[in-house]
Amino acid sequence: MSLDKVAERGLVLLGCGKMGSAMLAGWLKRGLPATSVWVLDPNPSDWLQSTGVHLNDGLPEAPAVALIAVKPQMMGDALPGLAALGNGSTLFLSVAAGTPIAAFEAAFGAQSPVIRAMPNTPAAVGRGITAIIGNLHTSEADLDLADELLSAVGQVVRLDDESQIDAVTGVSGSGPAYVFHLIETLAAAGEAQGLAPELAMQLAKATVAGAGALAEEAEEDPAQLRVNVTSPNGTTQAALEVLMDEQTGFPPLLKRAVKAAADRGRELANG
Repeated sequence: MSLDKVAERGLVLLGCGKMGSAMLAGWLKRGLPATSVWVLDPNPSDWLQSTGVHLNDGLPEAPAVALIAVKPQMMGDALPGLAALGNGSTLFLSVAAGTPIAAFEAAFGAQSPVIRAMPNTPAAVGRGITAIIGNLHTSEADLDLADELLSAVGQVVRLDDESQIDAVTGVSGSGPAYVFHLIETLAAAGEAQGLAPELAMQLAKATVAGAGALAEEAEEDPAQLRVNVTSPNGTTQAALEVLMDEQTGFPPLLKRAVKAAADRGRELANG
């Protein structure tokens, strides 16, 4: 994946916490020169200081992209530092949850091209998925640039409307945490059946990772894959009767969980 367009004009990264670091690591791994990156972060990690990027230094005059990766509650203090780049050729790309496009248009100027993105933490290993939506001032070239940049850390999908971003947050943005908790609880359940903790965790991690990879690569959909491993009256069916229960199983539980995350995203957006 080429990041030449960004390398030529530079990229500004506002905030380099867990998500910013994950994305930066992916870009550097894909060949983006560290000297083409300017990072603004008040508490840089040791890793960040070792990368060779411009750190809390003067910004380039017209970078290709200014990527905003600070927490929503830090926006008010952080955004003024990028105001000089507004209403120009710099594309503003936000990966901050809960902050609507309108907030960036207010901060940087109504003519600024703004793309809102919702990535997730598997970007750290190049297996993320990011949904993007642009404002009226983003061109197809802007969207392609964001797509190219974010593809360095995983898949990219484009939304039809900004209102979809909260549902995306609930499914893929927050979703890795649900899967991590599944691994935790699956391992604990194995322990409860007599397995050593280390063995139970190894089995749980490999099972979830392997099933996810199979779900992505197989031609059959997940429902058919589930049927394929479920023998009539066998062990898997016994477990699925618990997990698929319409009152107490995964269907109502995950529906409530995703709704809670989406609702919280809407609350953040509304201040």
